[in-house]
Amino acid sequence: MILPAALFSHYRRHPLQLLALAAMIVLATMLWTGVHHLTSQARVSLDQSESAVAERQQVKRTDGDRVSVADFVELRRRGLCVMPWMEVADPDAGRLVGVDPLAAGCFGDPGQDQEPWQRELDGRPFMDIAEAAELAGQHGSALSLLVSDAHSAADLPSGYQLAPFRVGPETGELGDSFLLNLDALGVLVLLITALLVRSVYLLGLAQRRDSFALLHRFGVSRGRINGLLVVEILLLGLVCIVPGIWLGRWLAIGLGSGFGRALEGLFDQPLYAGQGGGWLKPMVTMQAVVLVACLTDVLRPLGRRLSGGSRGFAGLLLLMLITGLAWSVWASALVWLFMAVAMVFVAAGALAPMLISRLADGQAGRDKDPLARWRHRELSVLARRLALPLVALQFALAMVLAVQALVTTFESTFDRWLAQRLAAGYYIEVPDAVDPGPVLDWLSEQQALASSGVWHQVVRGEATLMGTAGKQDTVVDVFALGPVGPLVTGWQLFESVAEPWQRLRQGQGLMVNEQLARRHGINPGATLPVQLGGGRLDLPVLAIYPDYGRPAGEILLDVAVLPPGFVPDFQSLSISPGTFSIEAIKGQLEQMWQVDEVVVRDNRAIEALASAIFDQTFLLTRAMTALTLILAAIALLMMGWVFFSTRAWYFGLLVVWGLSRRQASAQLTRLAVALTSMIAVLALPLGIWLTWVLVHRINPLAFGWSLPMAVYPPFWAELGVLSLLVGFSIALLMHRQLQVQASAPASASALAGGER
Repeated sequence: MILPAALFSHYRRHPLQLLALAAMIVLATMLWTGVHHLTSQARVSLDQSESAVAERQQVKRTDGDRVSVADFVELRRRGLCVMPWMEVADPDAGRLVGVDPLAAGCFGDPGQDQEPWQRELDGRPFMDIAEAAELAGQHGSALSLLVSDAHSAADLPSGYQLAPFRVGPETGELGDSFLLNLDALGVLVLLITALLVRSVYLLGLAQRRDSFALLHRFGVSRGRINGLLVVEILLLGLVCIVPGIWLGRWLAIGLGSGFGRALEGLFDQPLYAGQGGGWLKPMVTMQAVVLVACLTDVLRPLGRRLSGGSRGFAGLLLLMLITGLAWSVWASALVWLFMAVAMVFVAAGALAPMLISRLADGQAGRDKDPLARWRHRELSVLARRLALPLVALQFALAMVLAVQALVTTFESTFDRWLAQRLAAGYYIEVPDAVDPGPVLDWLSEQQALASSGVWHQVVRGEATLMGTAGKQDTVVDVFALGPVGPLVTGWQLFESVAEPWQRLRQGQGLMVNEQLARRHGINPGATLPVQLGGGRLDLPVLAIYPDYGRPAGEILLDVAVLPPGFVPDFQSLSISPGTFSIEAIKGQLEQMWQVDEVVVRDNRAIEALASAIFDQTFLLTRAMTALTLILAAIALLMMGWVFFSTRAWYFGLLVVWGLSRRQASAQLTRLAVALTSMIAVLALPLGIWLTWVLVHRINPLAFGWSLPMAVYPPFWAELGVLSLLVGFSIALLMHRQLQVQASAPASASALAGGER
């Protein structure tokens, strides 16, 4: 026990160093565990959702009426494997689904799993159908009857038919790409963590070199010392990682509700209840990161390069940077694009401290003032000796800047697009099997509505884009409007011909969404062959419009262009009544359609709900980036405190040379602020470039649609102020160290800084 006690006595003399290293490991573990837990839970949710509803079929009535509980009872009595699926739109809890677990039992394969649905549909948004029926009276619902794949149309009694069933559109690349961005954030957190942990640990080892040399003189082999260091870091990792994992899972649970609703709102996929991952993977991953960061010799050559940097190595890094930048422009797949981003980050991170050091040395050679020359030489030393935490702070600043620009751009774009799509005050669903023609004529005749309000009909369905030049036919969504009026003519268009809305109103063409245009290389003026209702139309493309968040291709037409044989999936009316009463319109529609109730939705309430859900989409990303930035800033403070304590005697020489303590503190303040300001300036172009990659490269490749490129200089100022605060905090620590009388080292090599 004597040897371990002697070896670890360093932490008894410097307990705050041990606390700093432990706190950093805990925070880093919490960050990465939170990202990993939510990403894993979301991925499990998507997989379960696909397995629950993929390749399913449902029963529908041939007379067009909606299925009811009576139909479910009738089909079950005839021996069919049918399960009710009742969706309830609850504004507070999101979409809820009522199921009957007993009826779902026959869906399983007896040879493999007796109760797959009970396992997959455990917990919200799924509930017993009796509870869902109670909520349905308050919020409205839609009932579907799912039937086992073992049945065919021949098994159904007369009056029923089979139809495909899906909860929502294919998530495919859209959902996977969203999760991939979270994975990339987790990798970046791990990289920053490794840099910070290693920088603090290596500086502590530098302070313990004399103790190691003394133990070696007393006969303790270097191998035994290294073995005890491995045990030390293993124990420290285990003690710190476990609470970090617990805190990370707590953070994920706190954000899980908002993230789940956002996932549902974006991809029409509910976040299923369940565990998003165990403790083993986070523990093994973080323990490996801590061991690699603290004990491996792989990064030592890189550390030496960052500390000094030969011309050949700098040239190689510059070549890597240029190659990564060029590759990011031409990469055609996400994998290659992420590799290009990694190359740029590695090269930029390695070049940053080298550039600061060489600029400081160059300025020192031109300065005539001895004090200014000393300050620039010392800045060069600090850039080399604090290279790893400085690079970590640079990465964190660039990541936060890019994510903030992306999220702010995304939110403003989404709000503008949502306001366009919900421009009308009210949305009225046209009931099945009714003729909307008389109602349209009645609306056209209302002078009060024409003078103060606006309206149009919406027809949704599908069409086939005929393949040309060897391409296959493509099914696209149809979005038909009529009359084309003020509710849509203010839409933003990416590209268009002259007077696109007027020509659309006259039936002289169609518009396509960005997804379809990118996928097929469609430009305004091109002629598209479209099959609608058994007939073919060759119409020119009048414009390309944004359609954010949807992977499906879509064409926009005037209703009058639709052929008589076109069968819509559903129809609705969008009305801003102005001074005309919406209740009067509703009553007239119920009378003309001869229905008991017409579904009227307040678009302003829908817009508020959609905005609230969307605001939580990037809550996880914002929290993680903010905490990562805080971690990097705290680590730099810790490193500055530890490092400057080793140079306290050297800084004290400023007073010996004739400066007052106030003047010496001012010089150290300028030194610290210059260091953090320069790394913030170098982080700015990296962050702007990363913003461009997210908006113009990753987003189109992953989602199929782009965002406008925007930068936010006020946020740059906020990050600049943060870097200044970090610099002033370091200066405060240095000032406190000047107040303590430090003893001179026995030799220059005893200084952890290593440079005078």
